[in-house]
Amino acid sequence: MAGNYSAFRLLREGLRGHSGWQPAWRDSEPKDSYQVVIIGGGGHGLATAYYLARNHGIRRVAVLEKGWIGGGNTGRNTTAIRSNYFYPESVALYDFALRLYEGLSRELNYNVMFSQRGIVVVAHSEAEMEMAARVVNAMQINNTDAELLTREQVLEKVPLLNQGKDARFEIYGGIWQGRAGTARHDAVAWGYARAASALGVDIVQNCEVTGFLVENGRCVGVETSRGTIRAEVTGMAVAGHSGVLASMAGFRLPIRSFALQAMVSEPVKPCLDTVLLYMGTGTYLSQSDKGELVIGGGLDRVLSYGQRGNPPMQEQVISGLLEMVPAFGQLKLLRQWAGIVDVVPDSSPIIGPSPLPGLFMNGGWGTGGFKAIPAGGWLFAHLLATGEHHEISRPFDLERFRTGRLIDEAAGSAIPH
Repeated sequence: MAGNYSAFRLLREGLRGHSGWQPAWRDSEPKDSYQVVIIGGGGHGLATAYYLARNHGIRRVAVLEKGWIGGGNTGRNTTAIRSNYFYPESVALYDFALRLYEGLSRELNYNVMFSQRGIVVVAHSEAEMEMAARVVNAMQINNTDAELLTREQVLEKVPLLNQGKDARFEIYGGIWQGRAGTARHDAVAWGYARAASALGVDIVQNCEVTGFLVENGRCVGVETSRGTIRAEVTGMAVAGHSGVLASMAGFRLPIRSFALQAMVSEPVKPCLDTVLLYMGTGTYLSQSDKGELVIGGGLDRVLSYGQRGNPPMQEQVISGLLEMVPAFGQLKLLRQWAGIVDVVPDSSPIIGPSPLPGLFMNGGWGTGGFKAIPAGGWLFAHLLATGEHHEISRPFDLERFRTGRLIDEAAGSAIPH
């Protein structure tokens, strides 16, 4: 009876335009000025606003989103969360994010559906096994969990893998990180938006930034489609559009924007209880709570802001999937999309002050943005509130491109970017 009532209420609210439900956050009108303005209403921007209010007591904050909350990369990714990186600076950053994810549902009082199902990264040659061993050793030295798997251990965790003699990519072994997993991307954005709004943050949707206010060589606010907004400090967290905003502000970034293809299959019964990645193809997948296979791959190497992807890249990703698990060849695809990722030469993010005083940036995450949301928000909030780096964010300052102290994670993370 209770189930029937809930279904009836759901139908009724849908027909009434949700008039009986309270909004999760306030859809605010922009004020003339704020202490902090954050450009970008994705996961990093919302998390930054929340931690500014929660950790630093700064509540005169506006998050400006040109579309709707979570409508960019936060809603266009494959939801994997992990910290299996090579360099100590990267492990410190991504493992901090993973630790925050582990308590995020309690912190926000909102179920972000974080599932620590682990990740298996499969190696296909002696050279890849050597790289896998180095990554495992580095992770263990850097105090995060990692285990080197034999071929038999990989197949025990994922029995559906292609074991045939004609397999193009033979299974040699792999890397296991048990604390890794997935979360619901929309829920992460909604949870941070609700929590930030409850602390007094203004969330302003349909508000596109069209320029920067500069006085005496310093950024003092933004021009938007909804008027001029002044700010003591301005931060931008706009993922693949970092280069566009930088151009508006009068400087260039070492960033290129590419489309990252993803897709989901029709739902099937539970058959994959971990995240899976093949080093040889770059294809990776997991199974959602609804039963869909969530499938992703490498970057489409054509500079683009198109969010639809293209057939050649889809073919490449799907061919990698069928090499991994031939049994999935009978499934139908439900939908596909692309997220716009901002790739930096050393495949590591940029967190720090921009060349324009008063403007700070959080970007360059490439394929790692979603998994880093809690840490990115925490560290960026610290920077905006204090004007100084947190010890974890300091190595990712833009200054590293002048000094040459790069953090090249293109191979260590086993993602072909």
